[in-house]
Amino acid sequence: MIIPWLFLVVALIGAGFTANALRPLRGPLWWLAFFAAWLTTELALHHVLWQAVAVALFVAAGALETWHGWAGLAVTFVSWLGLGWLFFNAHRDGRVVHDALEQALGPAFGEVLDERFVAPHKRLDWGRVLMPFRMKHPDVERIRDIPYADDDHPRHRLDIYRPRSPVRGAPVLLQIHGGAWMIGRKDQQGLPLMYRMATRGWVCVAINYRLSPEATWPDHLIDCKRAMRWVREHIAAYGGDPDLVVVTGGSAGGHLAAMMGLTANDPEYQPGFEQVDTSVLAFVPFYGVFDWTDRYGLRGERHPMMRRLERYIVKVARHEAPHIYHRGSPMSHIEGDVPPAMVLHGTSDTLVPVAEAERFVGLLRATSCEPVVYAEFVGAHHAFEVFPSVRALHAINGVEAFAAWVVSRELQRRAADREAEHGTGALVG
Repeated sequence: MIIPWLFLVVALIGAGFTANALRPLRGPLWWLAFFAAWLTTELALHHVLWQAVAVALFVAAGALETWHGWAGLAVTFVSWLGLGWLFFNAHRDGRVVHDALEQALGPAFGEVLDERFVAPHKRLDWGRVLMPFRMKHPDVERIRDIPYADDDHPRHRLDIYRPRSPVRGAPVLLQIHGGAWMIGRKDQQGLPLMYRMATRGWVCVAINYRLSPEATWPDHLIDCKRAMRWVREHIAAYGGDPDLVVVTGGSAGGHLAAMMGLTANDPEYQPGFEQVDTSVLAFVPFYGVFDWTDRYGLRGERHPMMRRLERYIVKVARHEAPHIYHRGSPMSHIEGDVPPAMVLHGTSDTLVPVAEAERFVGLLRATSCEPVVYAEFVGAHHAFEVFPSVRALHAINGVEAFAAWVVSRELQRRAADREAEHGTGALVG
């Protein structure tokens, strides 16, 4: 009979997705293996569901009438065990995030959070988990395609996500999309985080920037700083506080977010607007690229990212212009006053090695007087927070708490300064 054989084939395909999620394939088709592993890992429950439906249909059609069908059933059960392990790892990331925050900020970090900018509880929204591609929120307004530079370049545009109810003096989240510095748009990434933060009273700004191969480094970073200039000058008109800015992004966006945090007011990256303050309160890179020099030998000369940098982004070989690669690496800018940071990375990331994030965090902690939160997610792949999976929602909870802590501390500092000024004025009077 054909049905038992077909059932076995379908079961093996499902098990293959699970196996690839647990241990991703490498080689010429690494990109295909990555996408399969990413979607299987973050949608583990959905994979169990479709496999359960397939099992029911095949059993009803007589799949268990030969040993091939029973073999398919056994393979399916093993696949479910693997999917269950993936889900377990994702769900326990709530504890991973909490422990990371507690380690860096102290066990009482929650007591200082301004309740205007953080949720009173952290229960997962299972409705969003079951419908992961439903991004919009009725309480959030999106304002599209605002120019942030003086030219007419189509990439110099930003979107604003803010509460529908009027806000004033709200903290600002600046979101930088990823895409290997070559692809991507402002409306493709960071959406779960921005919609969440907007419902908590934040004004979120998602930016486009020039992409390679048209753009040559550091055009990408210069555009991010141009967007920051726009925030300084105009965000108050949209309800934001221009001095309460946290920057975030994933992958190449994580690289740019780290560079924003570590190269504030560097005239090399602010041509024509050197006097603008481009500092941020904190930076939050998701699975970011932190080293273009490969100083620790984590990639190797033939790694696809190194070839991409040389051919399309920097457009010069690393051995011919090592200073450009050095200056383009966030690791090279860890000195002096470093703002607070929260770094998030997955142990199964095949695009950016987790060891790079670990080295980056180690350097930050060895240099910075500010807290550095590091959340390392077991079994997570690249792009784990692009849609609201279980792991993504736990990560967003953590970022929300960290950003609220940073803003709360700054507001407390402002209040103390005002009190000190009033006290000094009274004494003088």
